[in-house]
Amino acid sequence: MTFEAMQKKVATYLDEKRYAHVLRVVDMAEKLAERHGISVERAKKAALLHDVAKNMPKEELRQAIEQSGCDLEVLNFHHELWHAKVGAMIAKDEFNIEEECVLDAIRYHTTGRAQMTSLEMVIYLADLVEEGRNFPTVEQLRQVAFDEVLEDAMAIAIRHSIQFLASKSVAIYPDSFECYNEHMLRKGK
Repeated sequence: MTFEAMQKKVATYLDEKRYAHVLRVVDMAEKLAERHGISVERAKKAALLHDVAKNMPKEELRQAIEQSGCDLEVLNFHHELWHAKVGAMIAKDEFNIEEECVLDAIRYHTTGRAQMTSLEMVIYLADLVEEGRNFPTVEQLRQVAFDEVLEDAMAIAIRHSIQFLASKSVAIYPDSFECYNEHMLRKGK
C-alpha cells in the first residue's frame, strides 16, 4: 500500500481534528527522523498510524485488547492509553504493516518504555511536540527534540510526561516509569 493510499484509509478512521493532528505528527516525525538519522519512511508510516484507533469507542478498544490476549494490564489504567495497543493491531491487520519496529513505535507512543528504539523515541517526541500542541513548556521541548541527542531529548520528554501525570494525580503506567528510570540511571541520577 502506498503512503498516499494509507493516508486516505487512515482518514476514514478519524474525525477531522484527530486527522489534522496525525498529519502534523507525520510532518514532525519526518523532520525528527531526518535530524536524528533514522528511516524517514518508517517514521512517517508509524506517525500516520499512531492514532488510527483514537476515535474508537472505549468499549470497542477494551474488547480488542481482551480478544488479543496480550498486555491486559493496560486495561487497569486510563483508557487514553488503550488506543496505542489497538492501533498497532489495526496497523498489522488492516494496513499490512509487518515491520515490528513500526508496530512498536505505534504501540508505545503514549507510554514510552525501557530500551526504546530510535524510531519509538522519534514517534513519542513527534506526538508530544507537533506544531498544534500548546502547553507551557512545548517550545522548550520542541527545541530539545532537535538540539539534543535523541536519548537526552527522550529523557527530558519522559520526565515532563511523568511530572504532568503526577500533577493530575493519575496512575502512571509501569512502562513510563521504566522508561524514566532507564534514562535517569543512564545519566547517573
